Parts: sequence; C-alpha cells; structure tokens
Amino acid sequence: MTWVKICGMTNLADALVAVEAGADAVGFVFYEKSPRCVSVETAREIVGKLPATVEKVGVLAGESVARADEIVSGVGLDALQVYPFSYAKSGGAYDNLGANSRLGKKKLYFALPIARYMSEGHQVTVDVKDPESRFAALLLDSGGGQQPGGTGVAFDWKKAVPLVARLSRTVSVVIAGGLTPENVGEAIGILQPWGVDVASGVEASPGKKDAEKVRAFVRAVREMDRKVS
Repeated sequence: MTWVKICGMTNLADALVAVEAGADAVGFVFYEKSPRCVSVETAREIVGKLPATVEKVGVLAGESVARADEIVSGVGLDALQVYPFSYAKSGGAYDNLGANSRLGKKKLYFALPIARYMSEGHQVTVDVKDPESRFAALLLDSGGGQQPGGTGVAFDWKKAVPLVARLSRTVSVVIAGGLTPENVGEAIGILQPWGVDVASGVEASPGKKDAEKVRAFVRAVREMDRKVS
C-alpha cells in the first residue's frame, strides 16, 4: 500500500483525525517561516497522545544539527524530513545528521525541491551511504528558493515520470506539493510512488485541517491502491 503522511499538525484533534482516517504518518513542521510551524512543547503534547503505530515525522529546514537534536529529544519523533540545505550544501547530507546524537538513530526522509531542479535542468542523483539504513525515502516537493516546501502547488507529474522511474529503481520515492483528495489518485497513477505527503490540500485554513478532506484523501489513496494492485 502507498505510504500516506498528513503533514503540518498543529493540534491534537487534527492528528487524531489523521490517525482515525488511516494515515501511516503525521508530520510536524519546525520551520519558522511556515504557517504550520509548531513549538517543541505543543508537538510533544500531541505526540504523547498518539498511538505508537503511527510514525511521527519532524520537518526541518535550515536547522543546525544541535537544534535538530534538541527538537528530536524534546518531542519524541520517530523520523526526520530534512531539506538539502539543512545540513549540507551537497553530497553527504546524511553524514552530518549527528551520528553520535539522538539523530543517529532516527529514520530519514530526504526532501528535494524538484520543481527547481526540473526547471533549471539539473541532473538529480541520490547517493545514500548509510550503513544503518536510516534512509527511508526521497521526498520530491515543489518548493524552491526561499520556500523549501509546503507551497501547495503541484509540480509537472508527467514531465517528472522519467526521473521518478529512475530514482525508484534505487530508493523509495514520496511525492508532495499540491496534492488533494481530488488529484492524488491521478498523481499515483502517473508516478507510481512509494508514498504521498499532503498538508495544505487537506486544510480548512493554514495550520488547521479539514477532517472530511483528510478522510477523503486517505480514501482516495486506498481506492487507487486497490485499482493498481
């Protein structure tokens, strides 16, 4: 089944709706410029009331390893979703994630602002050197520039087919950016990703989820799963 993450949690009620709907993971954004940014204290309170079966992912951009370590220890996260400029300019981003800290044991989702790379014609390669296999997946988002993700805008799925197919041969690929209950099935059908990630597409307003949209999103993913299985 397609892995589903509902991101941008700011309150317990929304997180519980995602759990009830059948999401595999919930995300907490610690990027200060995001309208979905949550404090360590609030995230910790929410995480403490969620079942262990649901993955709790912290979304980080531009944080130092020391600050990331502080967030992980303060919240009780299962995984980190990091953007390339968070810990390294290029190459071995994973090597800088605190092998001797709490981060060293956390699962990693490496996020790539794919729209920028596609528009500028960059060649995307992934070289994962993690003997402990902490790397979970590559997340392709539509961010870029000053906004690494959470734009609410979809990238060109059809144009990305060759890239996603090539990457999928060696890594699990998650797609994000502009997904909604209405279009997530189409996105899955075109790109056949390992997972999908949504935030604004299931919101009533920035930082506040629409319960019916959350349920409809997960339902749409599972319906497509049944069609392609």
